Amino acid sequence: MAEWNVGSFHSNGLQKKKERAVLVGLVHQDYTVRDIEDHLDELEFLAQTAGAKTRKRFMQSLKHPHPKTFVGSGKLEEIAEYVKKHDIDLVIFDEDLSGKQQSILEKRIERKIIDRSTLILDIFASRAQTAQAKTQVELAQMQYMLPRLRGLWTHLERQRGGIGMRGPGEKEIETDRRIVRDKISLLKTKLEKIDQQNTTQRKSRGDMIRVALVGYTNAGKSTIMNLLSKSKVFAEDKLFATLDTT
Repeated sequence: MAEWNVGSFHSNGLQKKKERAVLVGLVHQDYTVRDIEDHLDELEFLAQTAGAKTRKRFMQSLKHPHPKTFVGSGKLEEIAEYVKKHDIDLVIFDEDLSGKQQSILEKRIERKIIDRSTLILDIFASRAQTAQAKTQVELAQMQYMLPRLRGLWTHLERQRGGIGMRGPGEKEIETDRRIVRDKISLLKTKLEKIDQQNTTQRKSRGDMIRVALVGYTNAGKSTIMNLLSKSKVFAEDKLFATLDTT
């Protein structure tokens, strides 16, 4: 499988050059046409936030997502022809893909394939500033990757030496899984230490009144905070513009 910068769970975000993207949504028993149109509106906004320019949307009605390719063979061929003709860099699916689906789609379309969750995690990775936020994002990426390793088979064993391995003959997929599980364990331990430090800091503030602003992404929380407290929290008309607790 080809290695892509986006969708490979790296923390460097989308490339600086705006990538040309197409969106793919599926109308099935759980969603109506209007639902998918709304989903794709938000997905396009997410793509824009990540630095991609949407060129076209594809929709199809199926009873269930295809287990191998998500969409039907005819729609898949239509997408593949379009991305080659219009020099598209990225195909974003509105729903989560299995590792097997992603691998097959990349081979058939010959382009970078990601889903909604991968896109959001990529945005999180590019927005995280504090040690806590960066650790939380990396943990989420590892947890999302783990059940998809059989399809993706990312050869993670190259990132770690031989100490602790069970020896020759172990299947690469099992090695990959153990590496990811070890990483998840380390990240959880790191988060626990950060939480303990934050708890200590909160206790030192005594009886100060605490006010929390809660709302959906891009609802205007940072803007309100700046107006009320004269703060200079980063605020922008993008989804997940502010990721860290402020």
